Amino acid sequence: MAQGFAELQMYVAPERVRQAQEQWLSRVLERLGVERRDAQALDLKQLWLSPQLVLTQTCGYPLMTLLRGQVEVVGRPVYQLPNSAGGQHCSVLVARADDPRQRLEDFRGSHGLLNARDSNSGMNLFRHALAPLQREGRFFAQVSLTGGHRNSLAAIKGGRGDLAAIDSVTFDYLARDHSDEIAGLRVIGHTANAPCLPYITRSGADGEQVRQAMNQALEDSPTMAKVLAIAEVLPASESDYQVLLDYQAQAQALGLHTL
Repeated sequence: MAQGFAELQMYVAPERVRQAQEQWLSRVLERLGVERRDAQALDLKQLWLSPQLVLTQTCGYPLMTLLRGQVEVVGRPVYQLPNSAGGQHCSVLVARADDPRQRLEDFRGSHGLLNARDSNSGMNLFRHALAPLQREGRFFAQVSLTGGHRNSLAAIKGGRGDLAAIDSVTFDYLARDHSDEIAGLRVIGHTANAPCLPYITRSGADGEQVRQAMNQALEDSPTMAKVLAIAEVLPASESDYQVLLDYQAQAQALGLHTL
């Protein structure tokens, strides 16, 4: 039996979502006739670029800036969540519920939080939303990196930052399951829409075969699909994610080159 790496690491909360993703992977690999290899020793870049990659999910921004032409895009999910539809998602702009500031422009000069500088939802869409409000190439007086969207939520709640852009799928999963991770927070606004995070496989692999196996597994287990809130995996290509580079260019044209 063939062997390969298969990991879904982008959305790991709530716990039942992580468990459903593991179940999904197992069903997909069974259909593909592939035995799963242990990927614990690999960082994300190593996983994404591994010649033994069968399936994983990446962020659209590194797809276009780091991985372009080096991986095969399998597809993108259609989430059935409040802030995601038709294979699109956005970022939810979040502050503390007791923060008196009401409008996005009121946060100019505050402390911004980024999950990572190469994140589309946590940085690129955030920058695009703030660009019209920048002054002399800056919006925030201070920016800190948190290492993850859930870390950003915790930092906002703990007073270690004022505003963050949270992937809407992450936010909606937590809201759906009544997580205390979003208690005490308030949505200030939303960014522009973007294609949902792409699933990828190694360059030269049959991405369509993988996508069909993913959709068949969803169809075979409606309970699992409901937990994931995924209706189907749509065909996708790098060209679908060009809009993310367009957002980057628009922000830079307005004078906001970086957060």
